[in-house]
Amino acid sequence: GTLPRLKPRTFYDLVVEVALIRPGPIQGGSVHPYIRRRNGLEPVTYLHPLLENALEKTLGVPLFQEQLMQITIDVAGFSAGDADELRQALGAKRSRQRMEQLRERFEVGAAERGVPTDTIGKIWNKLAAFANYGFPESHSISFAYLVYASSWLKLHYPAAFCAGLLRAQPMGFYSPQSLTQDARRHGVPTYGPCVNTSLAEASLQELLPGDEPPRVIVAGGTLTAAETEAAAAEILAERRDHGWAVRLGLDSVRHVGDEVAERIAAVRAADGPFVSIEDVARRADVGQKALEALATAGALPLDNSSGKIRASAASGAGRVEASGRREARRRALWEAGAIAQTGSGQLEGIVTGTTAPRLPGMDEHSEALADLWATGVTAQHPTGFLRQDLEERGATLACDLTSLDHGSKVVVGGVVTHRQRPATASGTTFLGLEDETGLINVVVSVGCWTRYRRAARGSPALLVKGRLERHDAAVNIVAEKLEPLDVGRVPRSRDFR
Repeated sequence: GTLPRLKPRTFYDLVVEVALIRPGPIQGGSVHPYIRRRNGLEPVTYLHPLLENALEKTLGVPLFQEQLMQITIDVAGFSAGDADELRQALGAKRSRQRMEQLRERFEVGAAERGVPTDTIGKIWNKLAAFANYGFPESHSISFAYLVYASSWLKLHYPAAFCAGLLRAQPMGFYSPQSLTQDARRHGVPTYGPCVNTSLAEASLQELLPGDEPPRVIVAGGTLTAAETEAAAAEILAERRDHGWAVRLGLDSVRHVGDEVAERIAAVRAADGPFVSIEDVARRADVGQKALEALATAGALPLDNSSGKIRASAASGAGRVEASGRREARRRALWEAGAIAQTGSGQLEGIVTGTTAPRLPGMDEHSEALADLWATGVTAQHPTGFLRQDLEERGATLACDLTSLDHGSKVVVGGVVTHRQRPATASGTTFLGLEDETGLINVVVSVGCWTRYRRAARGSPALLVKGRLERHDAAVNIVAEKLEPLDVGRVPRSRDFR
């Protein structure tokens, strides 16, 4: 929640932001003083004017190891070698004798520069405490460069950025579902896997004819409807990859490993598109589990009139009438099971049991659950199917939370994206929830976690009742009650200790 409060304006703001969220500055009490000073709520002060040279760029708050070394040079006249020796001595394996020798040298040097005795003691104590958590500035700069480059790509090339993250899975906090949902909220559509269109990994594809990009969702806050539309238009104006969508890779499908995915893509590139499900099974040597999972994912898009595979699959993009698309998927799943029983020792085209019986068709919710089972990604967010029920229970959308006042009682519902309990949080657990409009930060105290432990630990989705906290633009929900929310099968949360 520090980014909305700091509102980075320069690259060095990002460098400081990276350092602030490290465990050390949190334990050392540097975060809130820096934010207050950054926002003009507290004056920038120094224990002694000699500290200004080292601490001016971080508003008088020590954050980096390099600052510790510079302080010893400026205040006590240490050489660079002496400063590094002190840095090492203040590390985890401290020697009392060595520390006393260095302290004496520091006190003598500081006194020679006119620093009062009581101030020398305060500076030394701060150095000794700070050394336990100081983060190298060079490391912070390196991380900040990655943050800046990633942010630039996400702003200007959001489709490519999303595809790149999908190719790098598993990684980080967010699942492929959360990544693609975020992309959709920024106007980037996602197409499901298709044996005649997808590469082995996620890739870019031009929008299919007749498709419109998803509506950009902007957190409303106190914005009028016109201002919200203007903000959405501004986001779209920054894009440099208009007309492109993300196409999921074949490797995103359950039971289809890298080897099978690469083989399907290579066979298609060498010998042309697949014309039937049997063609896929024979030419690419795809087994029953993988074939049925491809069918469940909608990656074997049958033409209802001919039984042949269509040239492309939009998977929720609206190019094929929804009812027809779902019926084709059901038929493909039935046919895949029958065709998987054949093999190279049998004549091609002699397959029995491929005609599906008249069974109830899939509805939109069933299609989404099939997507989630097969790939972990669906165009329609699971909470969207419960929105009417959630509204009746008083739930607020994620995008509307910024319009509420600090201290408001609030109800939110969403899929749990992650659970984390940092060592610095004294047992407090932080939950990430996601609904169809955005992400929600939930703070769960030790007492609340204990009382609702079963739901908190095991439920893939939660209804949370609590109190809204606002610090500038940062919004959290302090949980008072947690209830399981039945959304069906969803991707597992990313949990960290």
